[in-house]
Amino acid sequence: MSEYIEHDQQGVSVGLVEKKFFTFCEPPDEMILESGGKLGPVTIAYETYGKLNDDRNNVILILHALSGDSHAAGYSSEEDPKPGWWDIMVGPGKGIDTEKYFVVCSNILGSCMGSTGPTSKNPHTGKPYGLDFPLVTVGDMIDAQKALMDHLGIKRILGLIGGSLGGMQVLEWCVRYPEMVLSAIPLASTTKHSALAIAFNEVARQAIMADPNWNNGNYYAGPKPDLGLAVARMIGHITYLSDESMRLKFGRRLQDKSDFSFNFDADFQVESYLRHQGSKFVDRFDANAFLYITKAGDYFDLESQHGDGSAVKAFSKARAKFLIVSFTSDWLYPTYQSRSMVKAMKKNGLDVSFCEIQADWGHDAFLLPSKRLSNLIKGFLERVYREEIKQ
Repeated sequence: MSEYIEHDQQGVSVGLVEKKFFTFCEPPDEMILESGGKLGPVTIAYETYGKLNDDRNNVILILHALSGDSHAAGYSSEEDPKPGWWDIMVGPGKGIDTEKYFVVCSNILGSCMGSTGPTSKNPHTGKPYGLDFPLVTVGDMIDAQKALMDHLGIKRILGLIGGSLGGMQVLEWCVRYPEMVLSAIPLASTTKHSALAIAFNEVARQAIMADPNWNNGNYYAGPKPDLGLAVARMIGHITYLSDESMRLKFGRRLQDKSDFSFNFDADFQVESYLRHQGSKFVDRFDANAFLYITKAGDYFDLESQHGDGSAVKAFSKARAKFLIVSFTSDWLYPTYQSRSMVKAMKKNGLDVSFCEIQADWGHDAFLLPSKRLSNLIKGFLERVYREEIKQ
C-alpha cells in the first residue's frame, strides 16, 4: 500500500490539447477485418503531446483500456473540470516525459469516443450502425493504429505503453509489426483472457441485452439501455478492485444512515459507490460499444493467433525490449499470467524486465499515482532512448 500514498507528481500538465481525426479506407477501398467483413470509411480519433523530432524516432504510443479514449493528458478546454485519464503519467518531467517524447494516444476502433464504432453513421443507411457494425478484433484495432502511424509519417515507435486491454494491444503490435517497435510496456495485462475474465464480460453483456430498451441494438432514436449498461459497469468495476481495497475504502460502513433501511435502498457505502459508478458511466459511454469491445478482448489469444497455441512461438516474432508490470492484488489479470509471458519472451532471448508491484488497489492500480511505477516507466524509456536513439 505504501506505493500508493498521496504524493506530489513531478512535472506539470501538458495544458490545453486538441482531439484530432484521421479518416481512411473510403469505399470502395474498405478495411478488411479479421472476421472477413469490410469497414469503411474508418475514422480514428487521436491526441498528441510533445514534439516530434526531426528524425521522427521519439514516438511513444499509448494504448487505452476498455472504456478509455484518446484524451490521455491535459485539458480539452479552459472549462474542462478534470485532465486526461493518465495525466499523472504523461507530461513534462513525468514518467512519460513530453519534453523528450512525442506521445500519441488514439481511440480504439469499435469505441464511441470519436473513432468509428457502432454509434457511427452507416454510409449505407445514414443511421447509426448498431449491430450492423461488424465485430472487430484487437488485431483490427492495431491495423487501424498502424494506418494512423503511416498518416503521421512514423515508421518506428520508441515505446508502446498500455494497461489491461491496452496491454493486449501492446502485445499484438509487437508480433504483428515487430519491425516498427523498439520497446513495449504491457501493464496489468495478459496474452489471453481466462475463463473467469470471459465469464464476467459475458454477465455484463447479458445485463445490457436484458434491458428492454436495448432493442437488439437499435436504441439510438429512443430511450437507451441505461439500466443494463449501468449494471454492466458495476460488474466490471468490481473486477477492477480487490478485497483489500474494498475493505479499506468501504468496509461495512453505512451510507448516510445509522441503521439498516430494511428495504432495497443503498444501505452500504459500497452499494452507493457502485450505483454512482454505473450511473456516471451511462452519461459518457455507449452500450453497443461496450458489447463490441469486451467481445474483442475475449477473442484475443496471442498464442493461438500467432503461435499455434504456443506463447514461445508467438513471441518469436517480437523484437522489442520489454518491461512487464503486474500488481499483487490484481485478480483479474493475476501475476502468474505476466510471469508466463516473461518466461516465453526469455526463451526467445528477448530483452525483458519484470516487476510485480505491491499494491492493494487491484487491477486499476496502474491508473493510480505510484512513484515506483512512474520511475520504472521513466527509467526504462530513458534506457531504450539512450541505447536505440543516442547510440
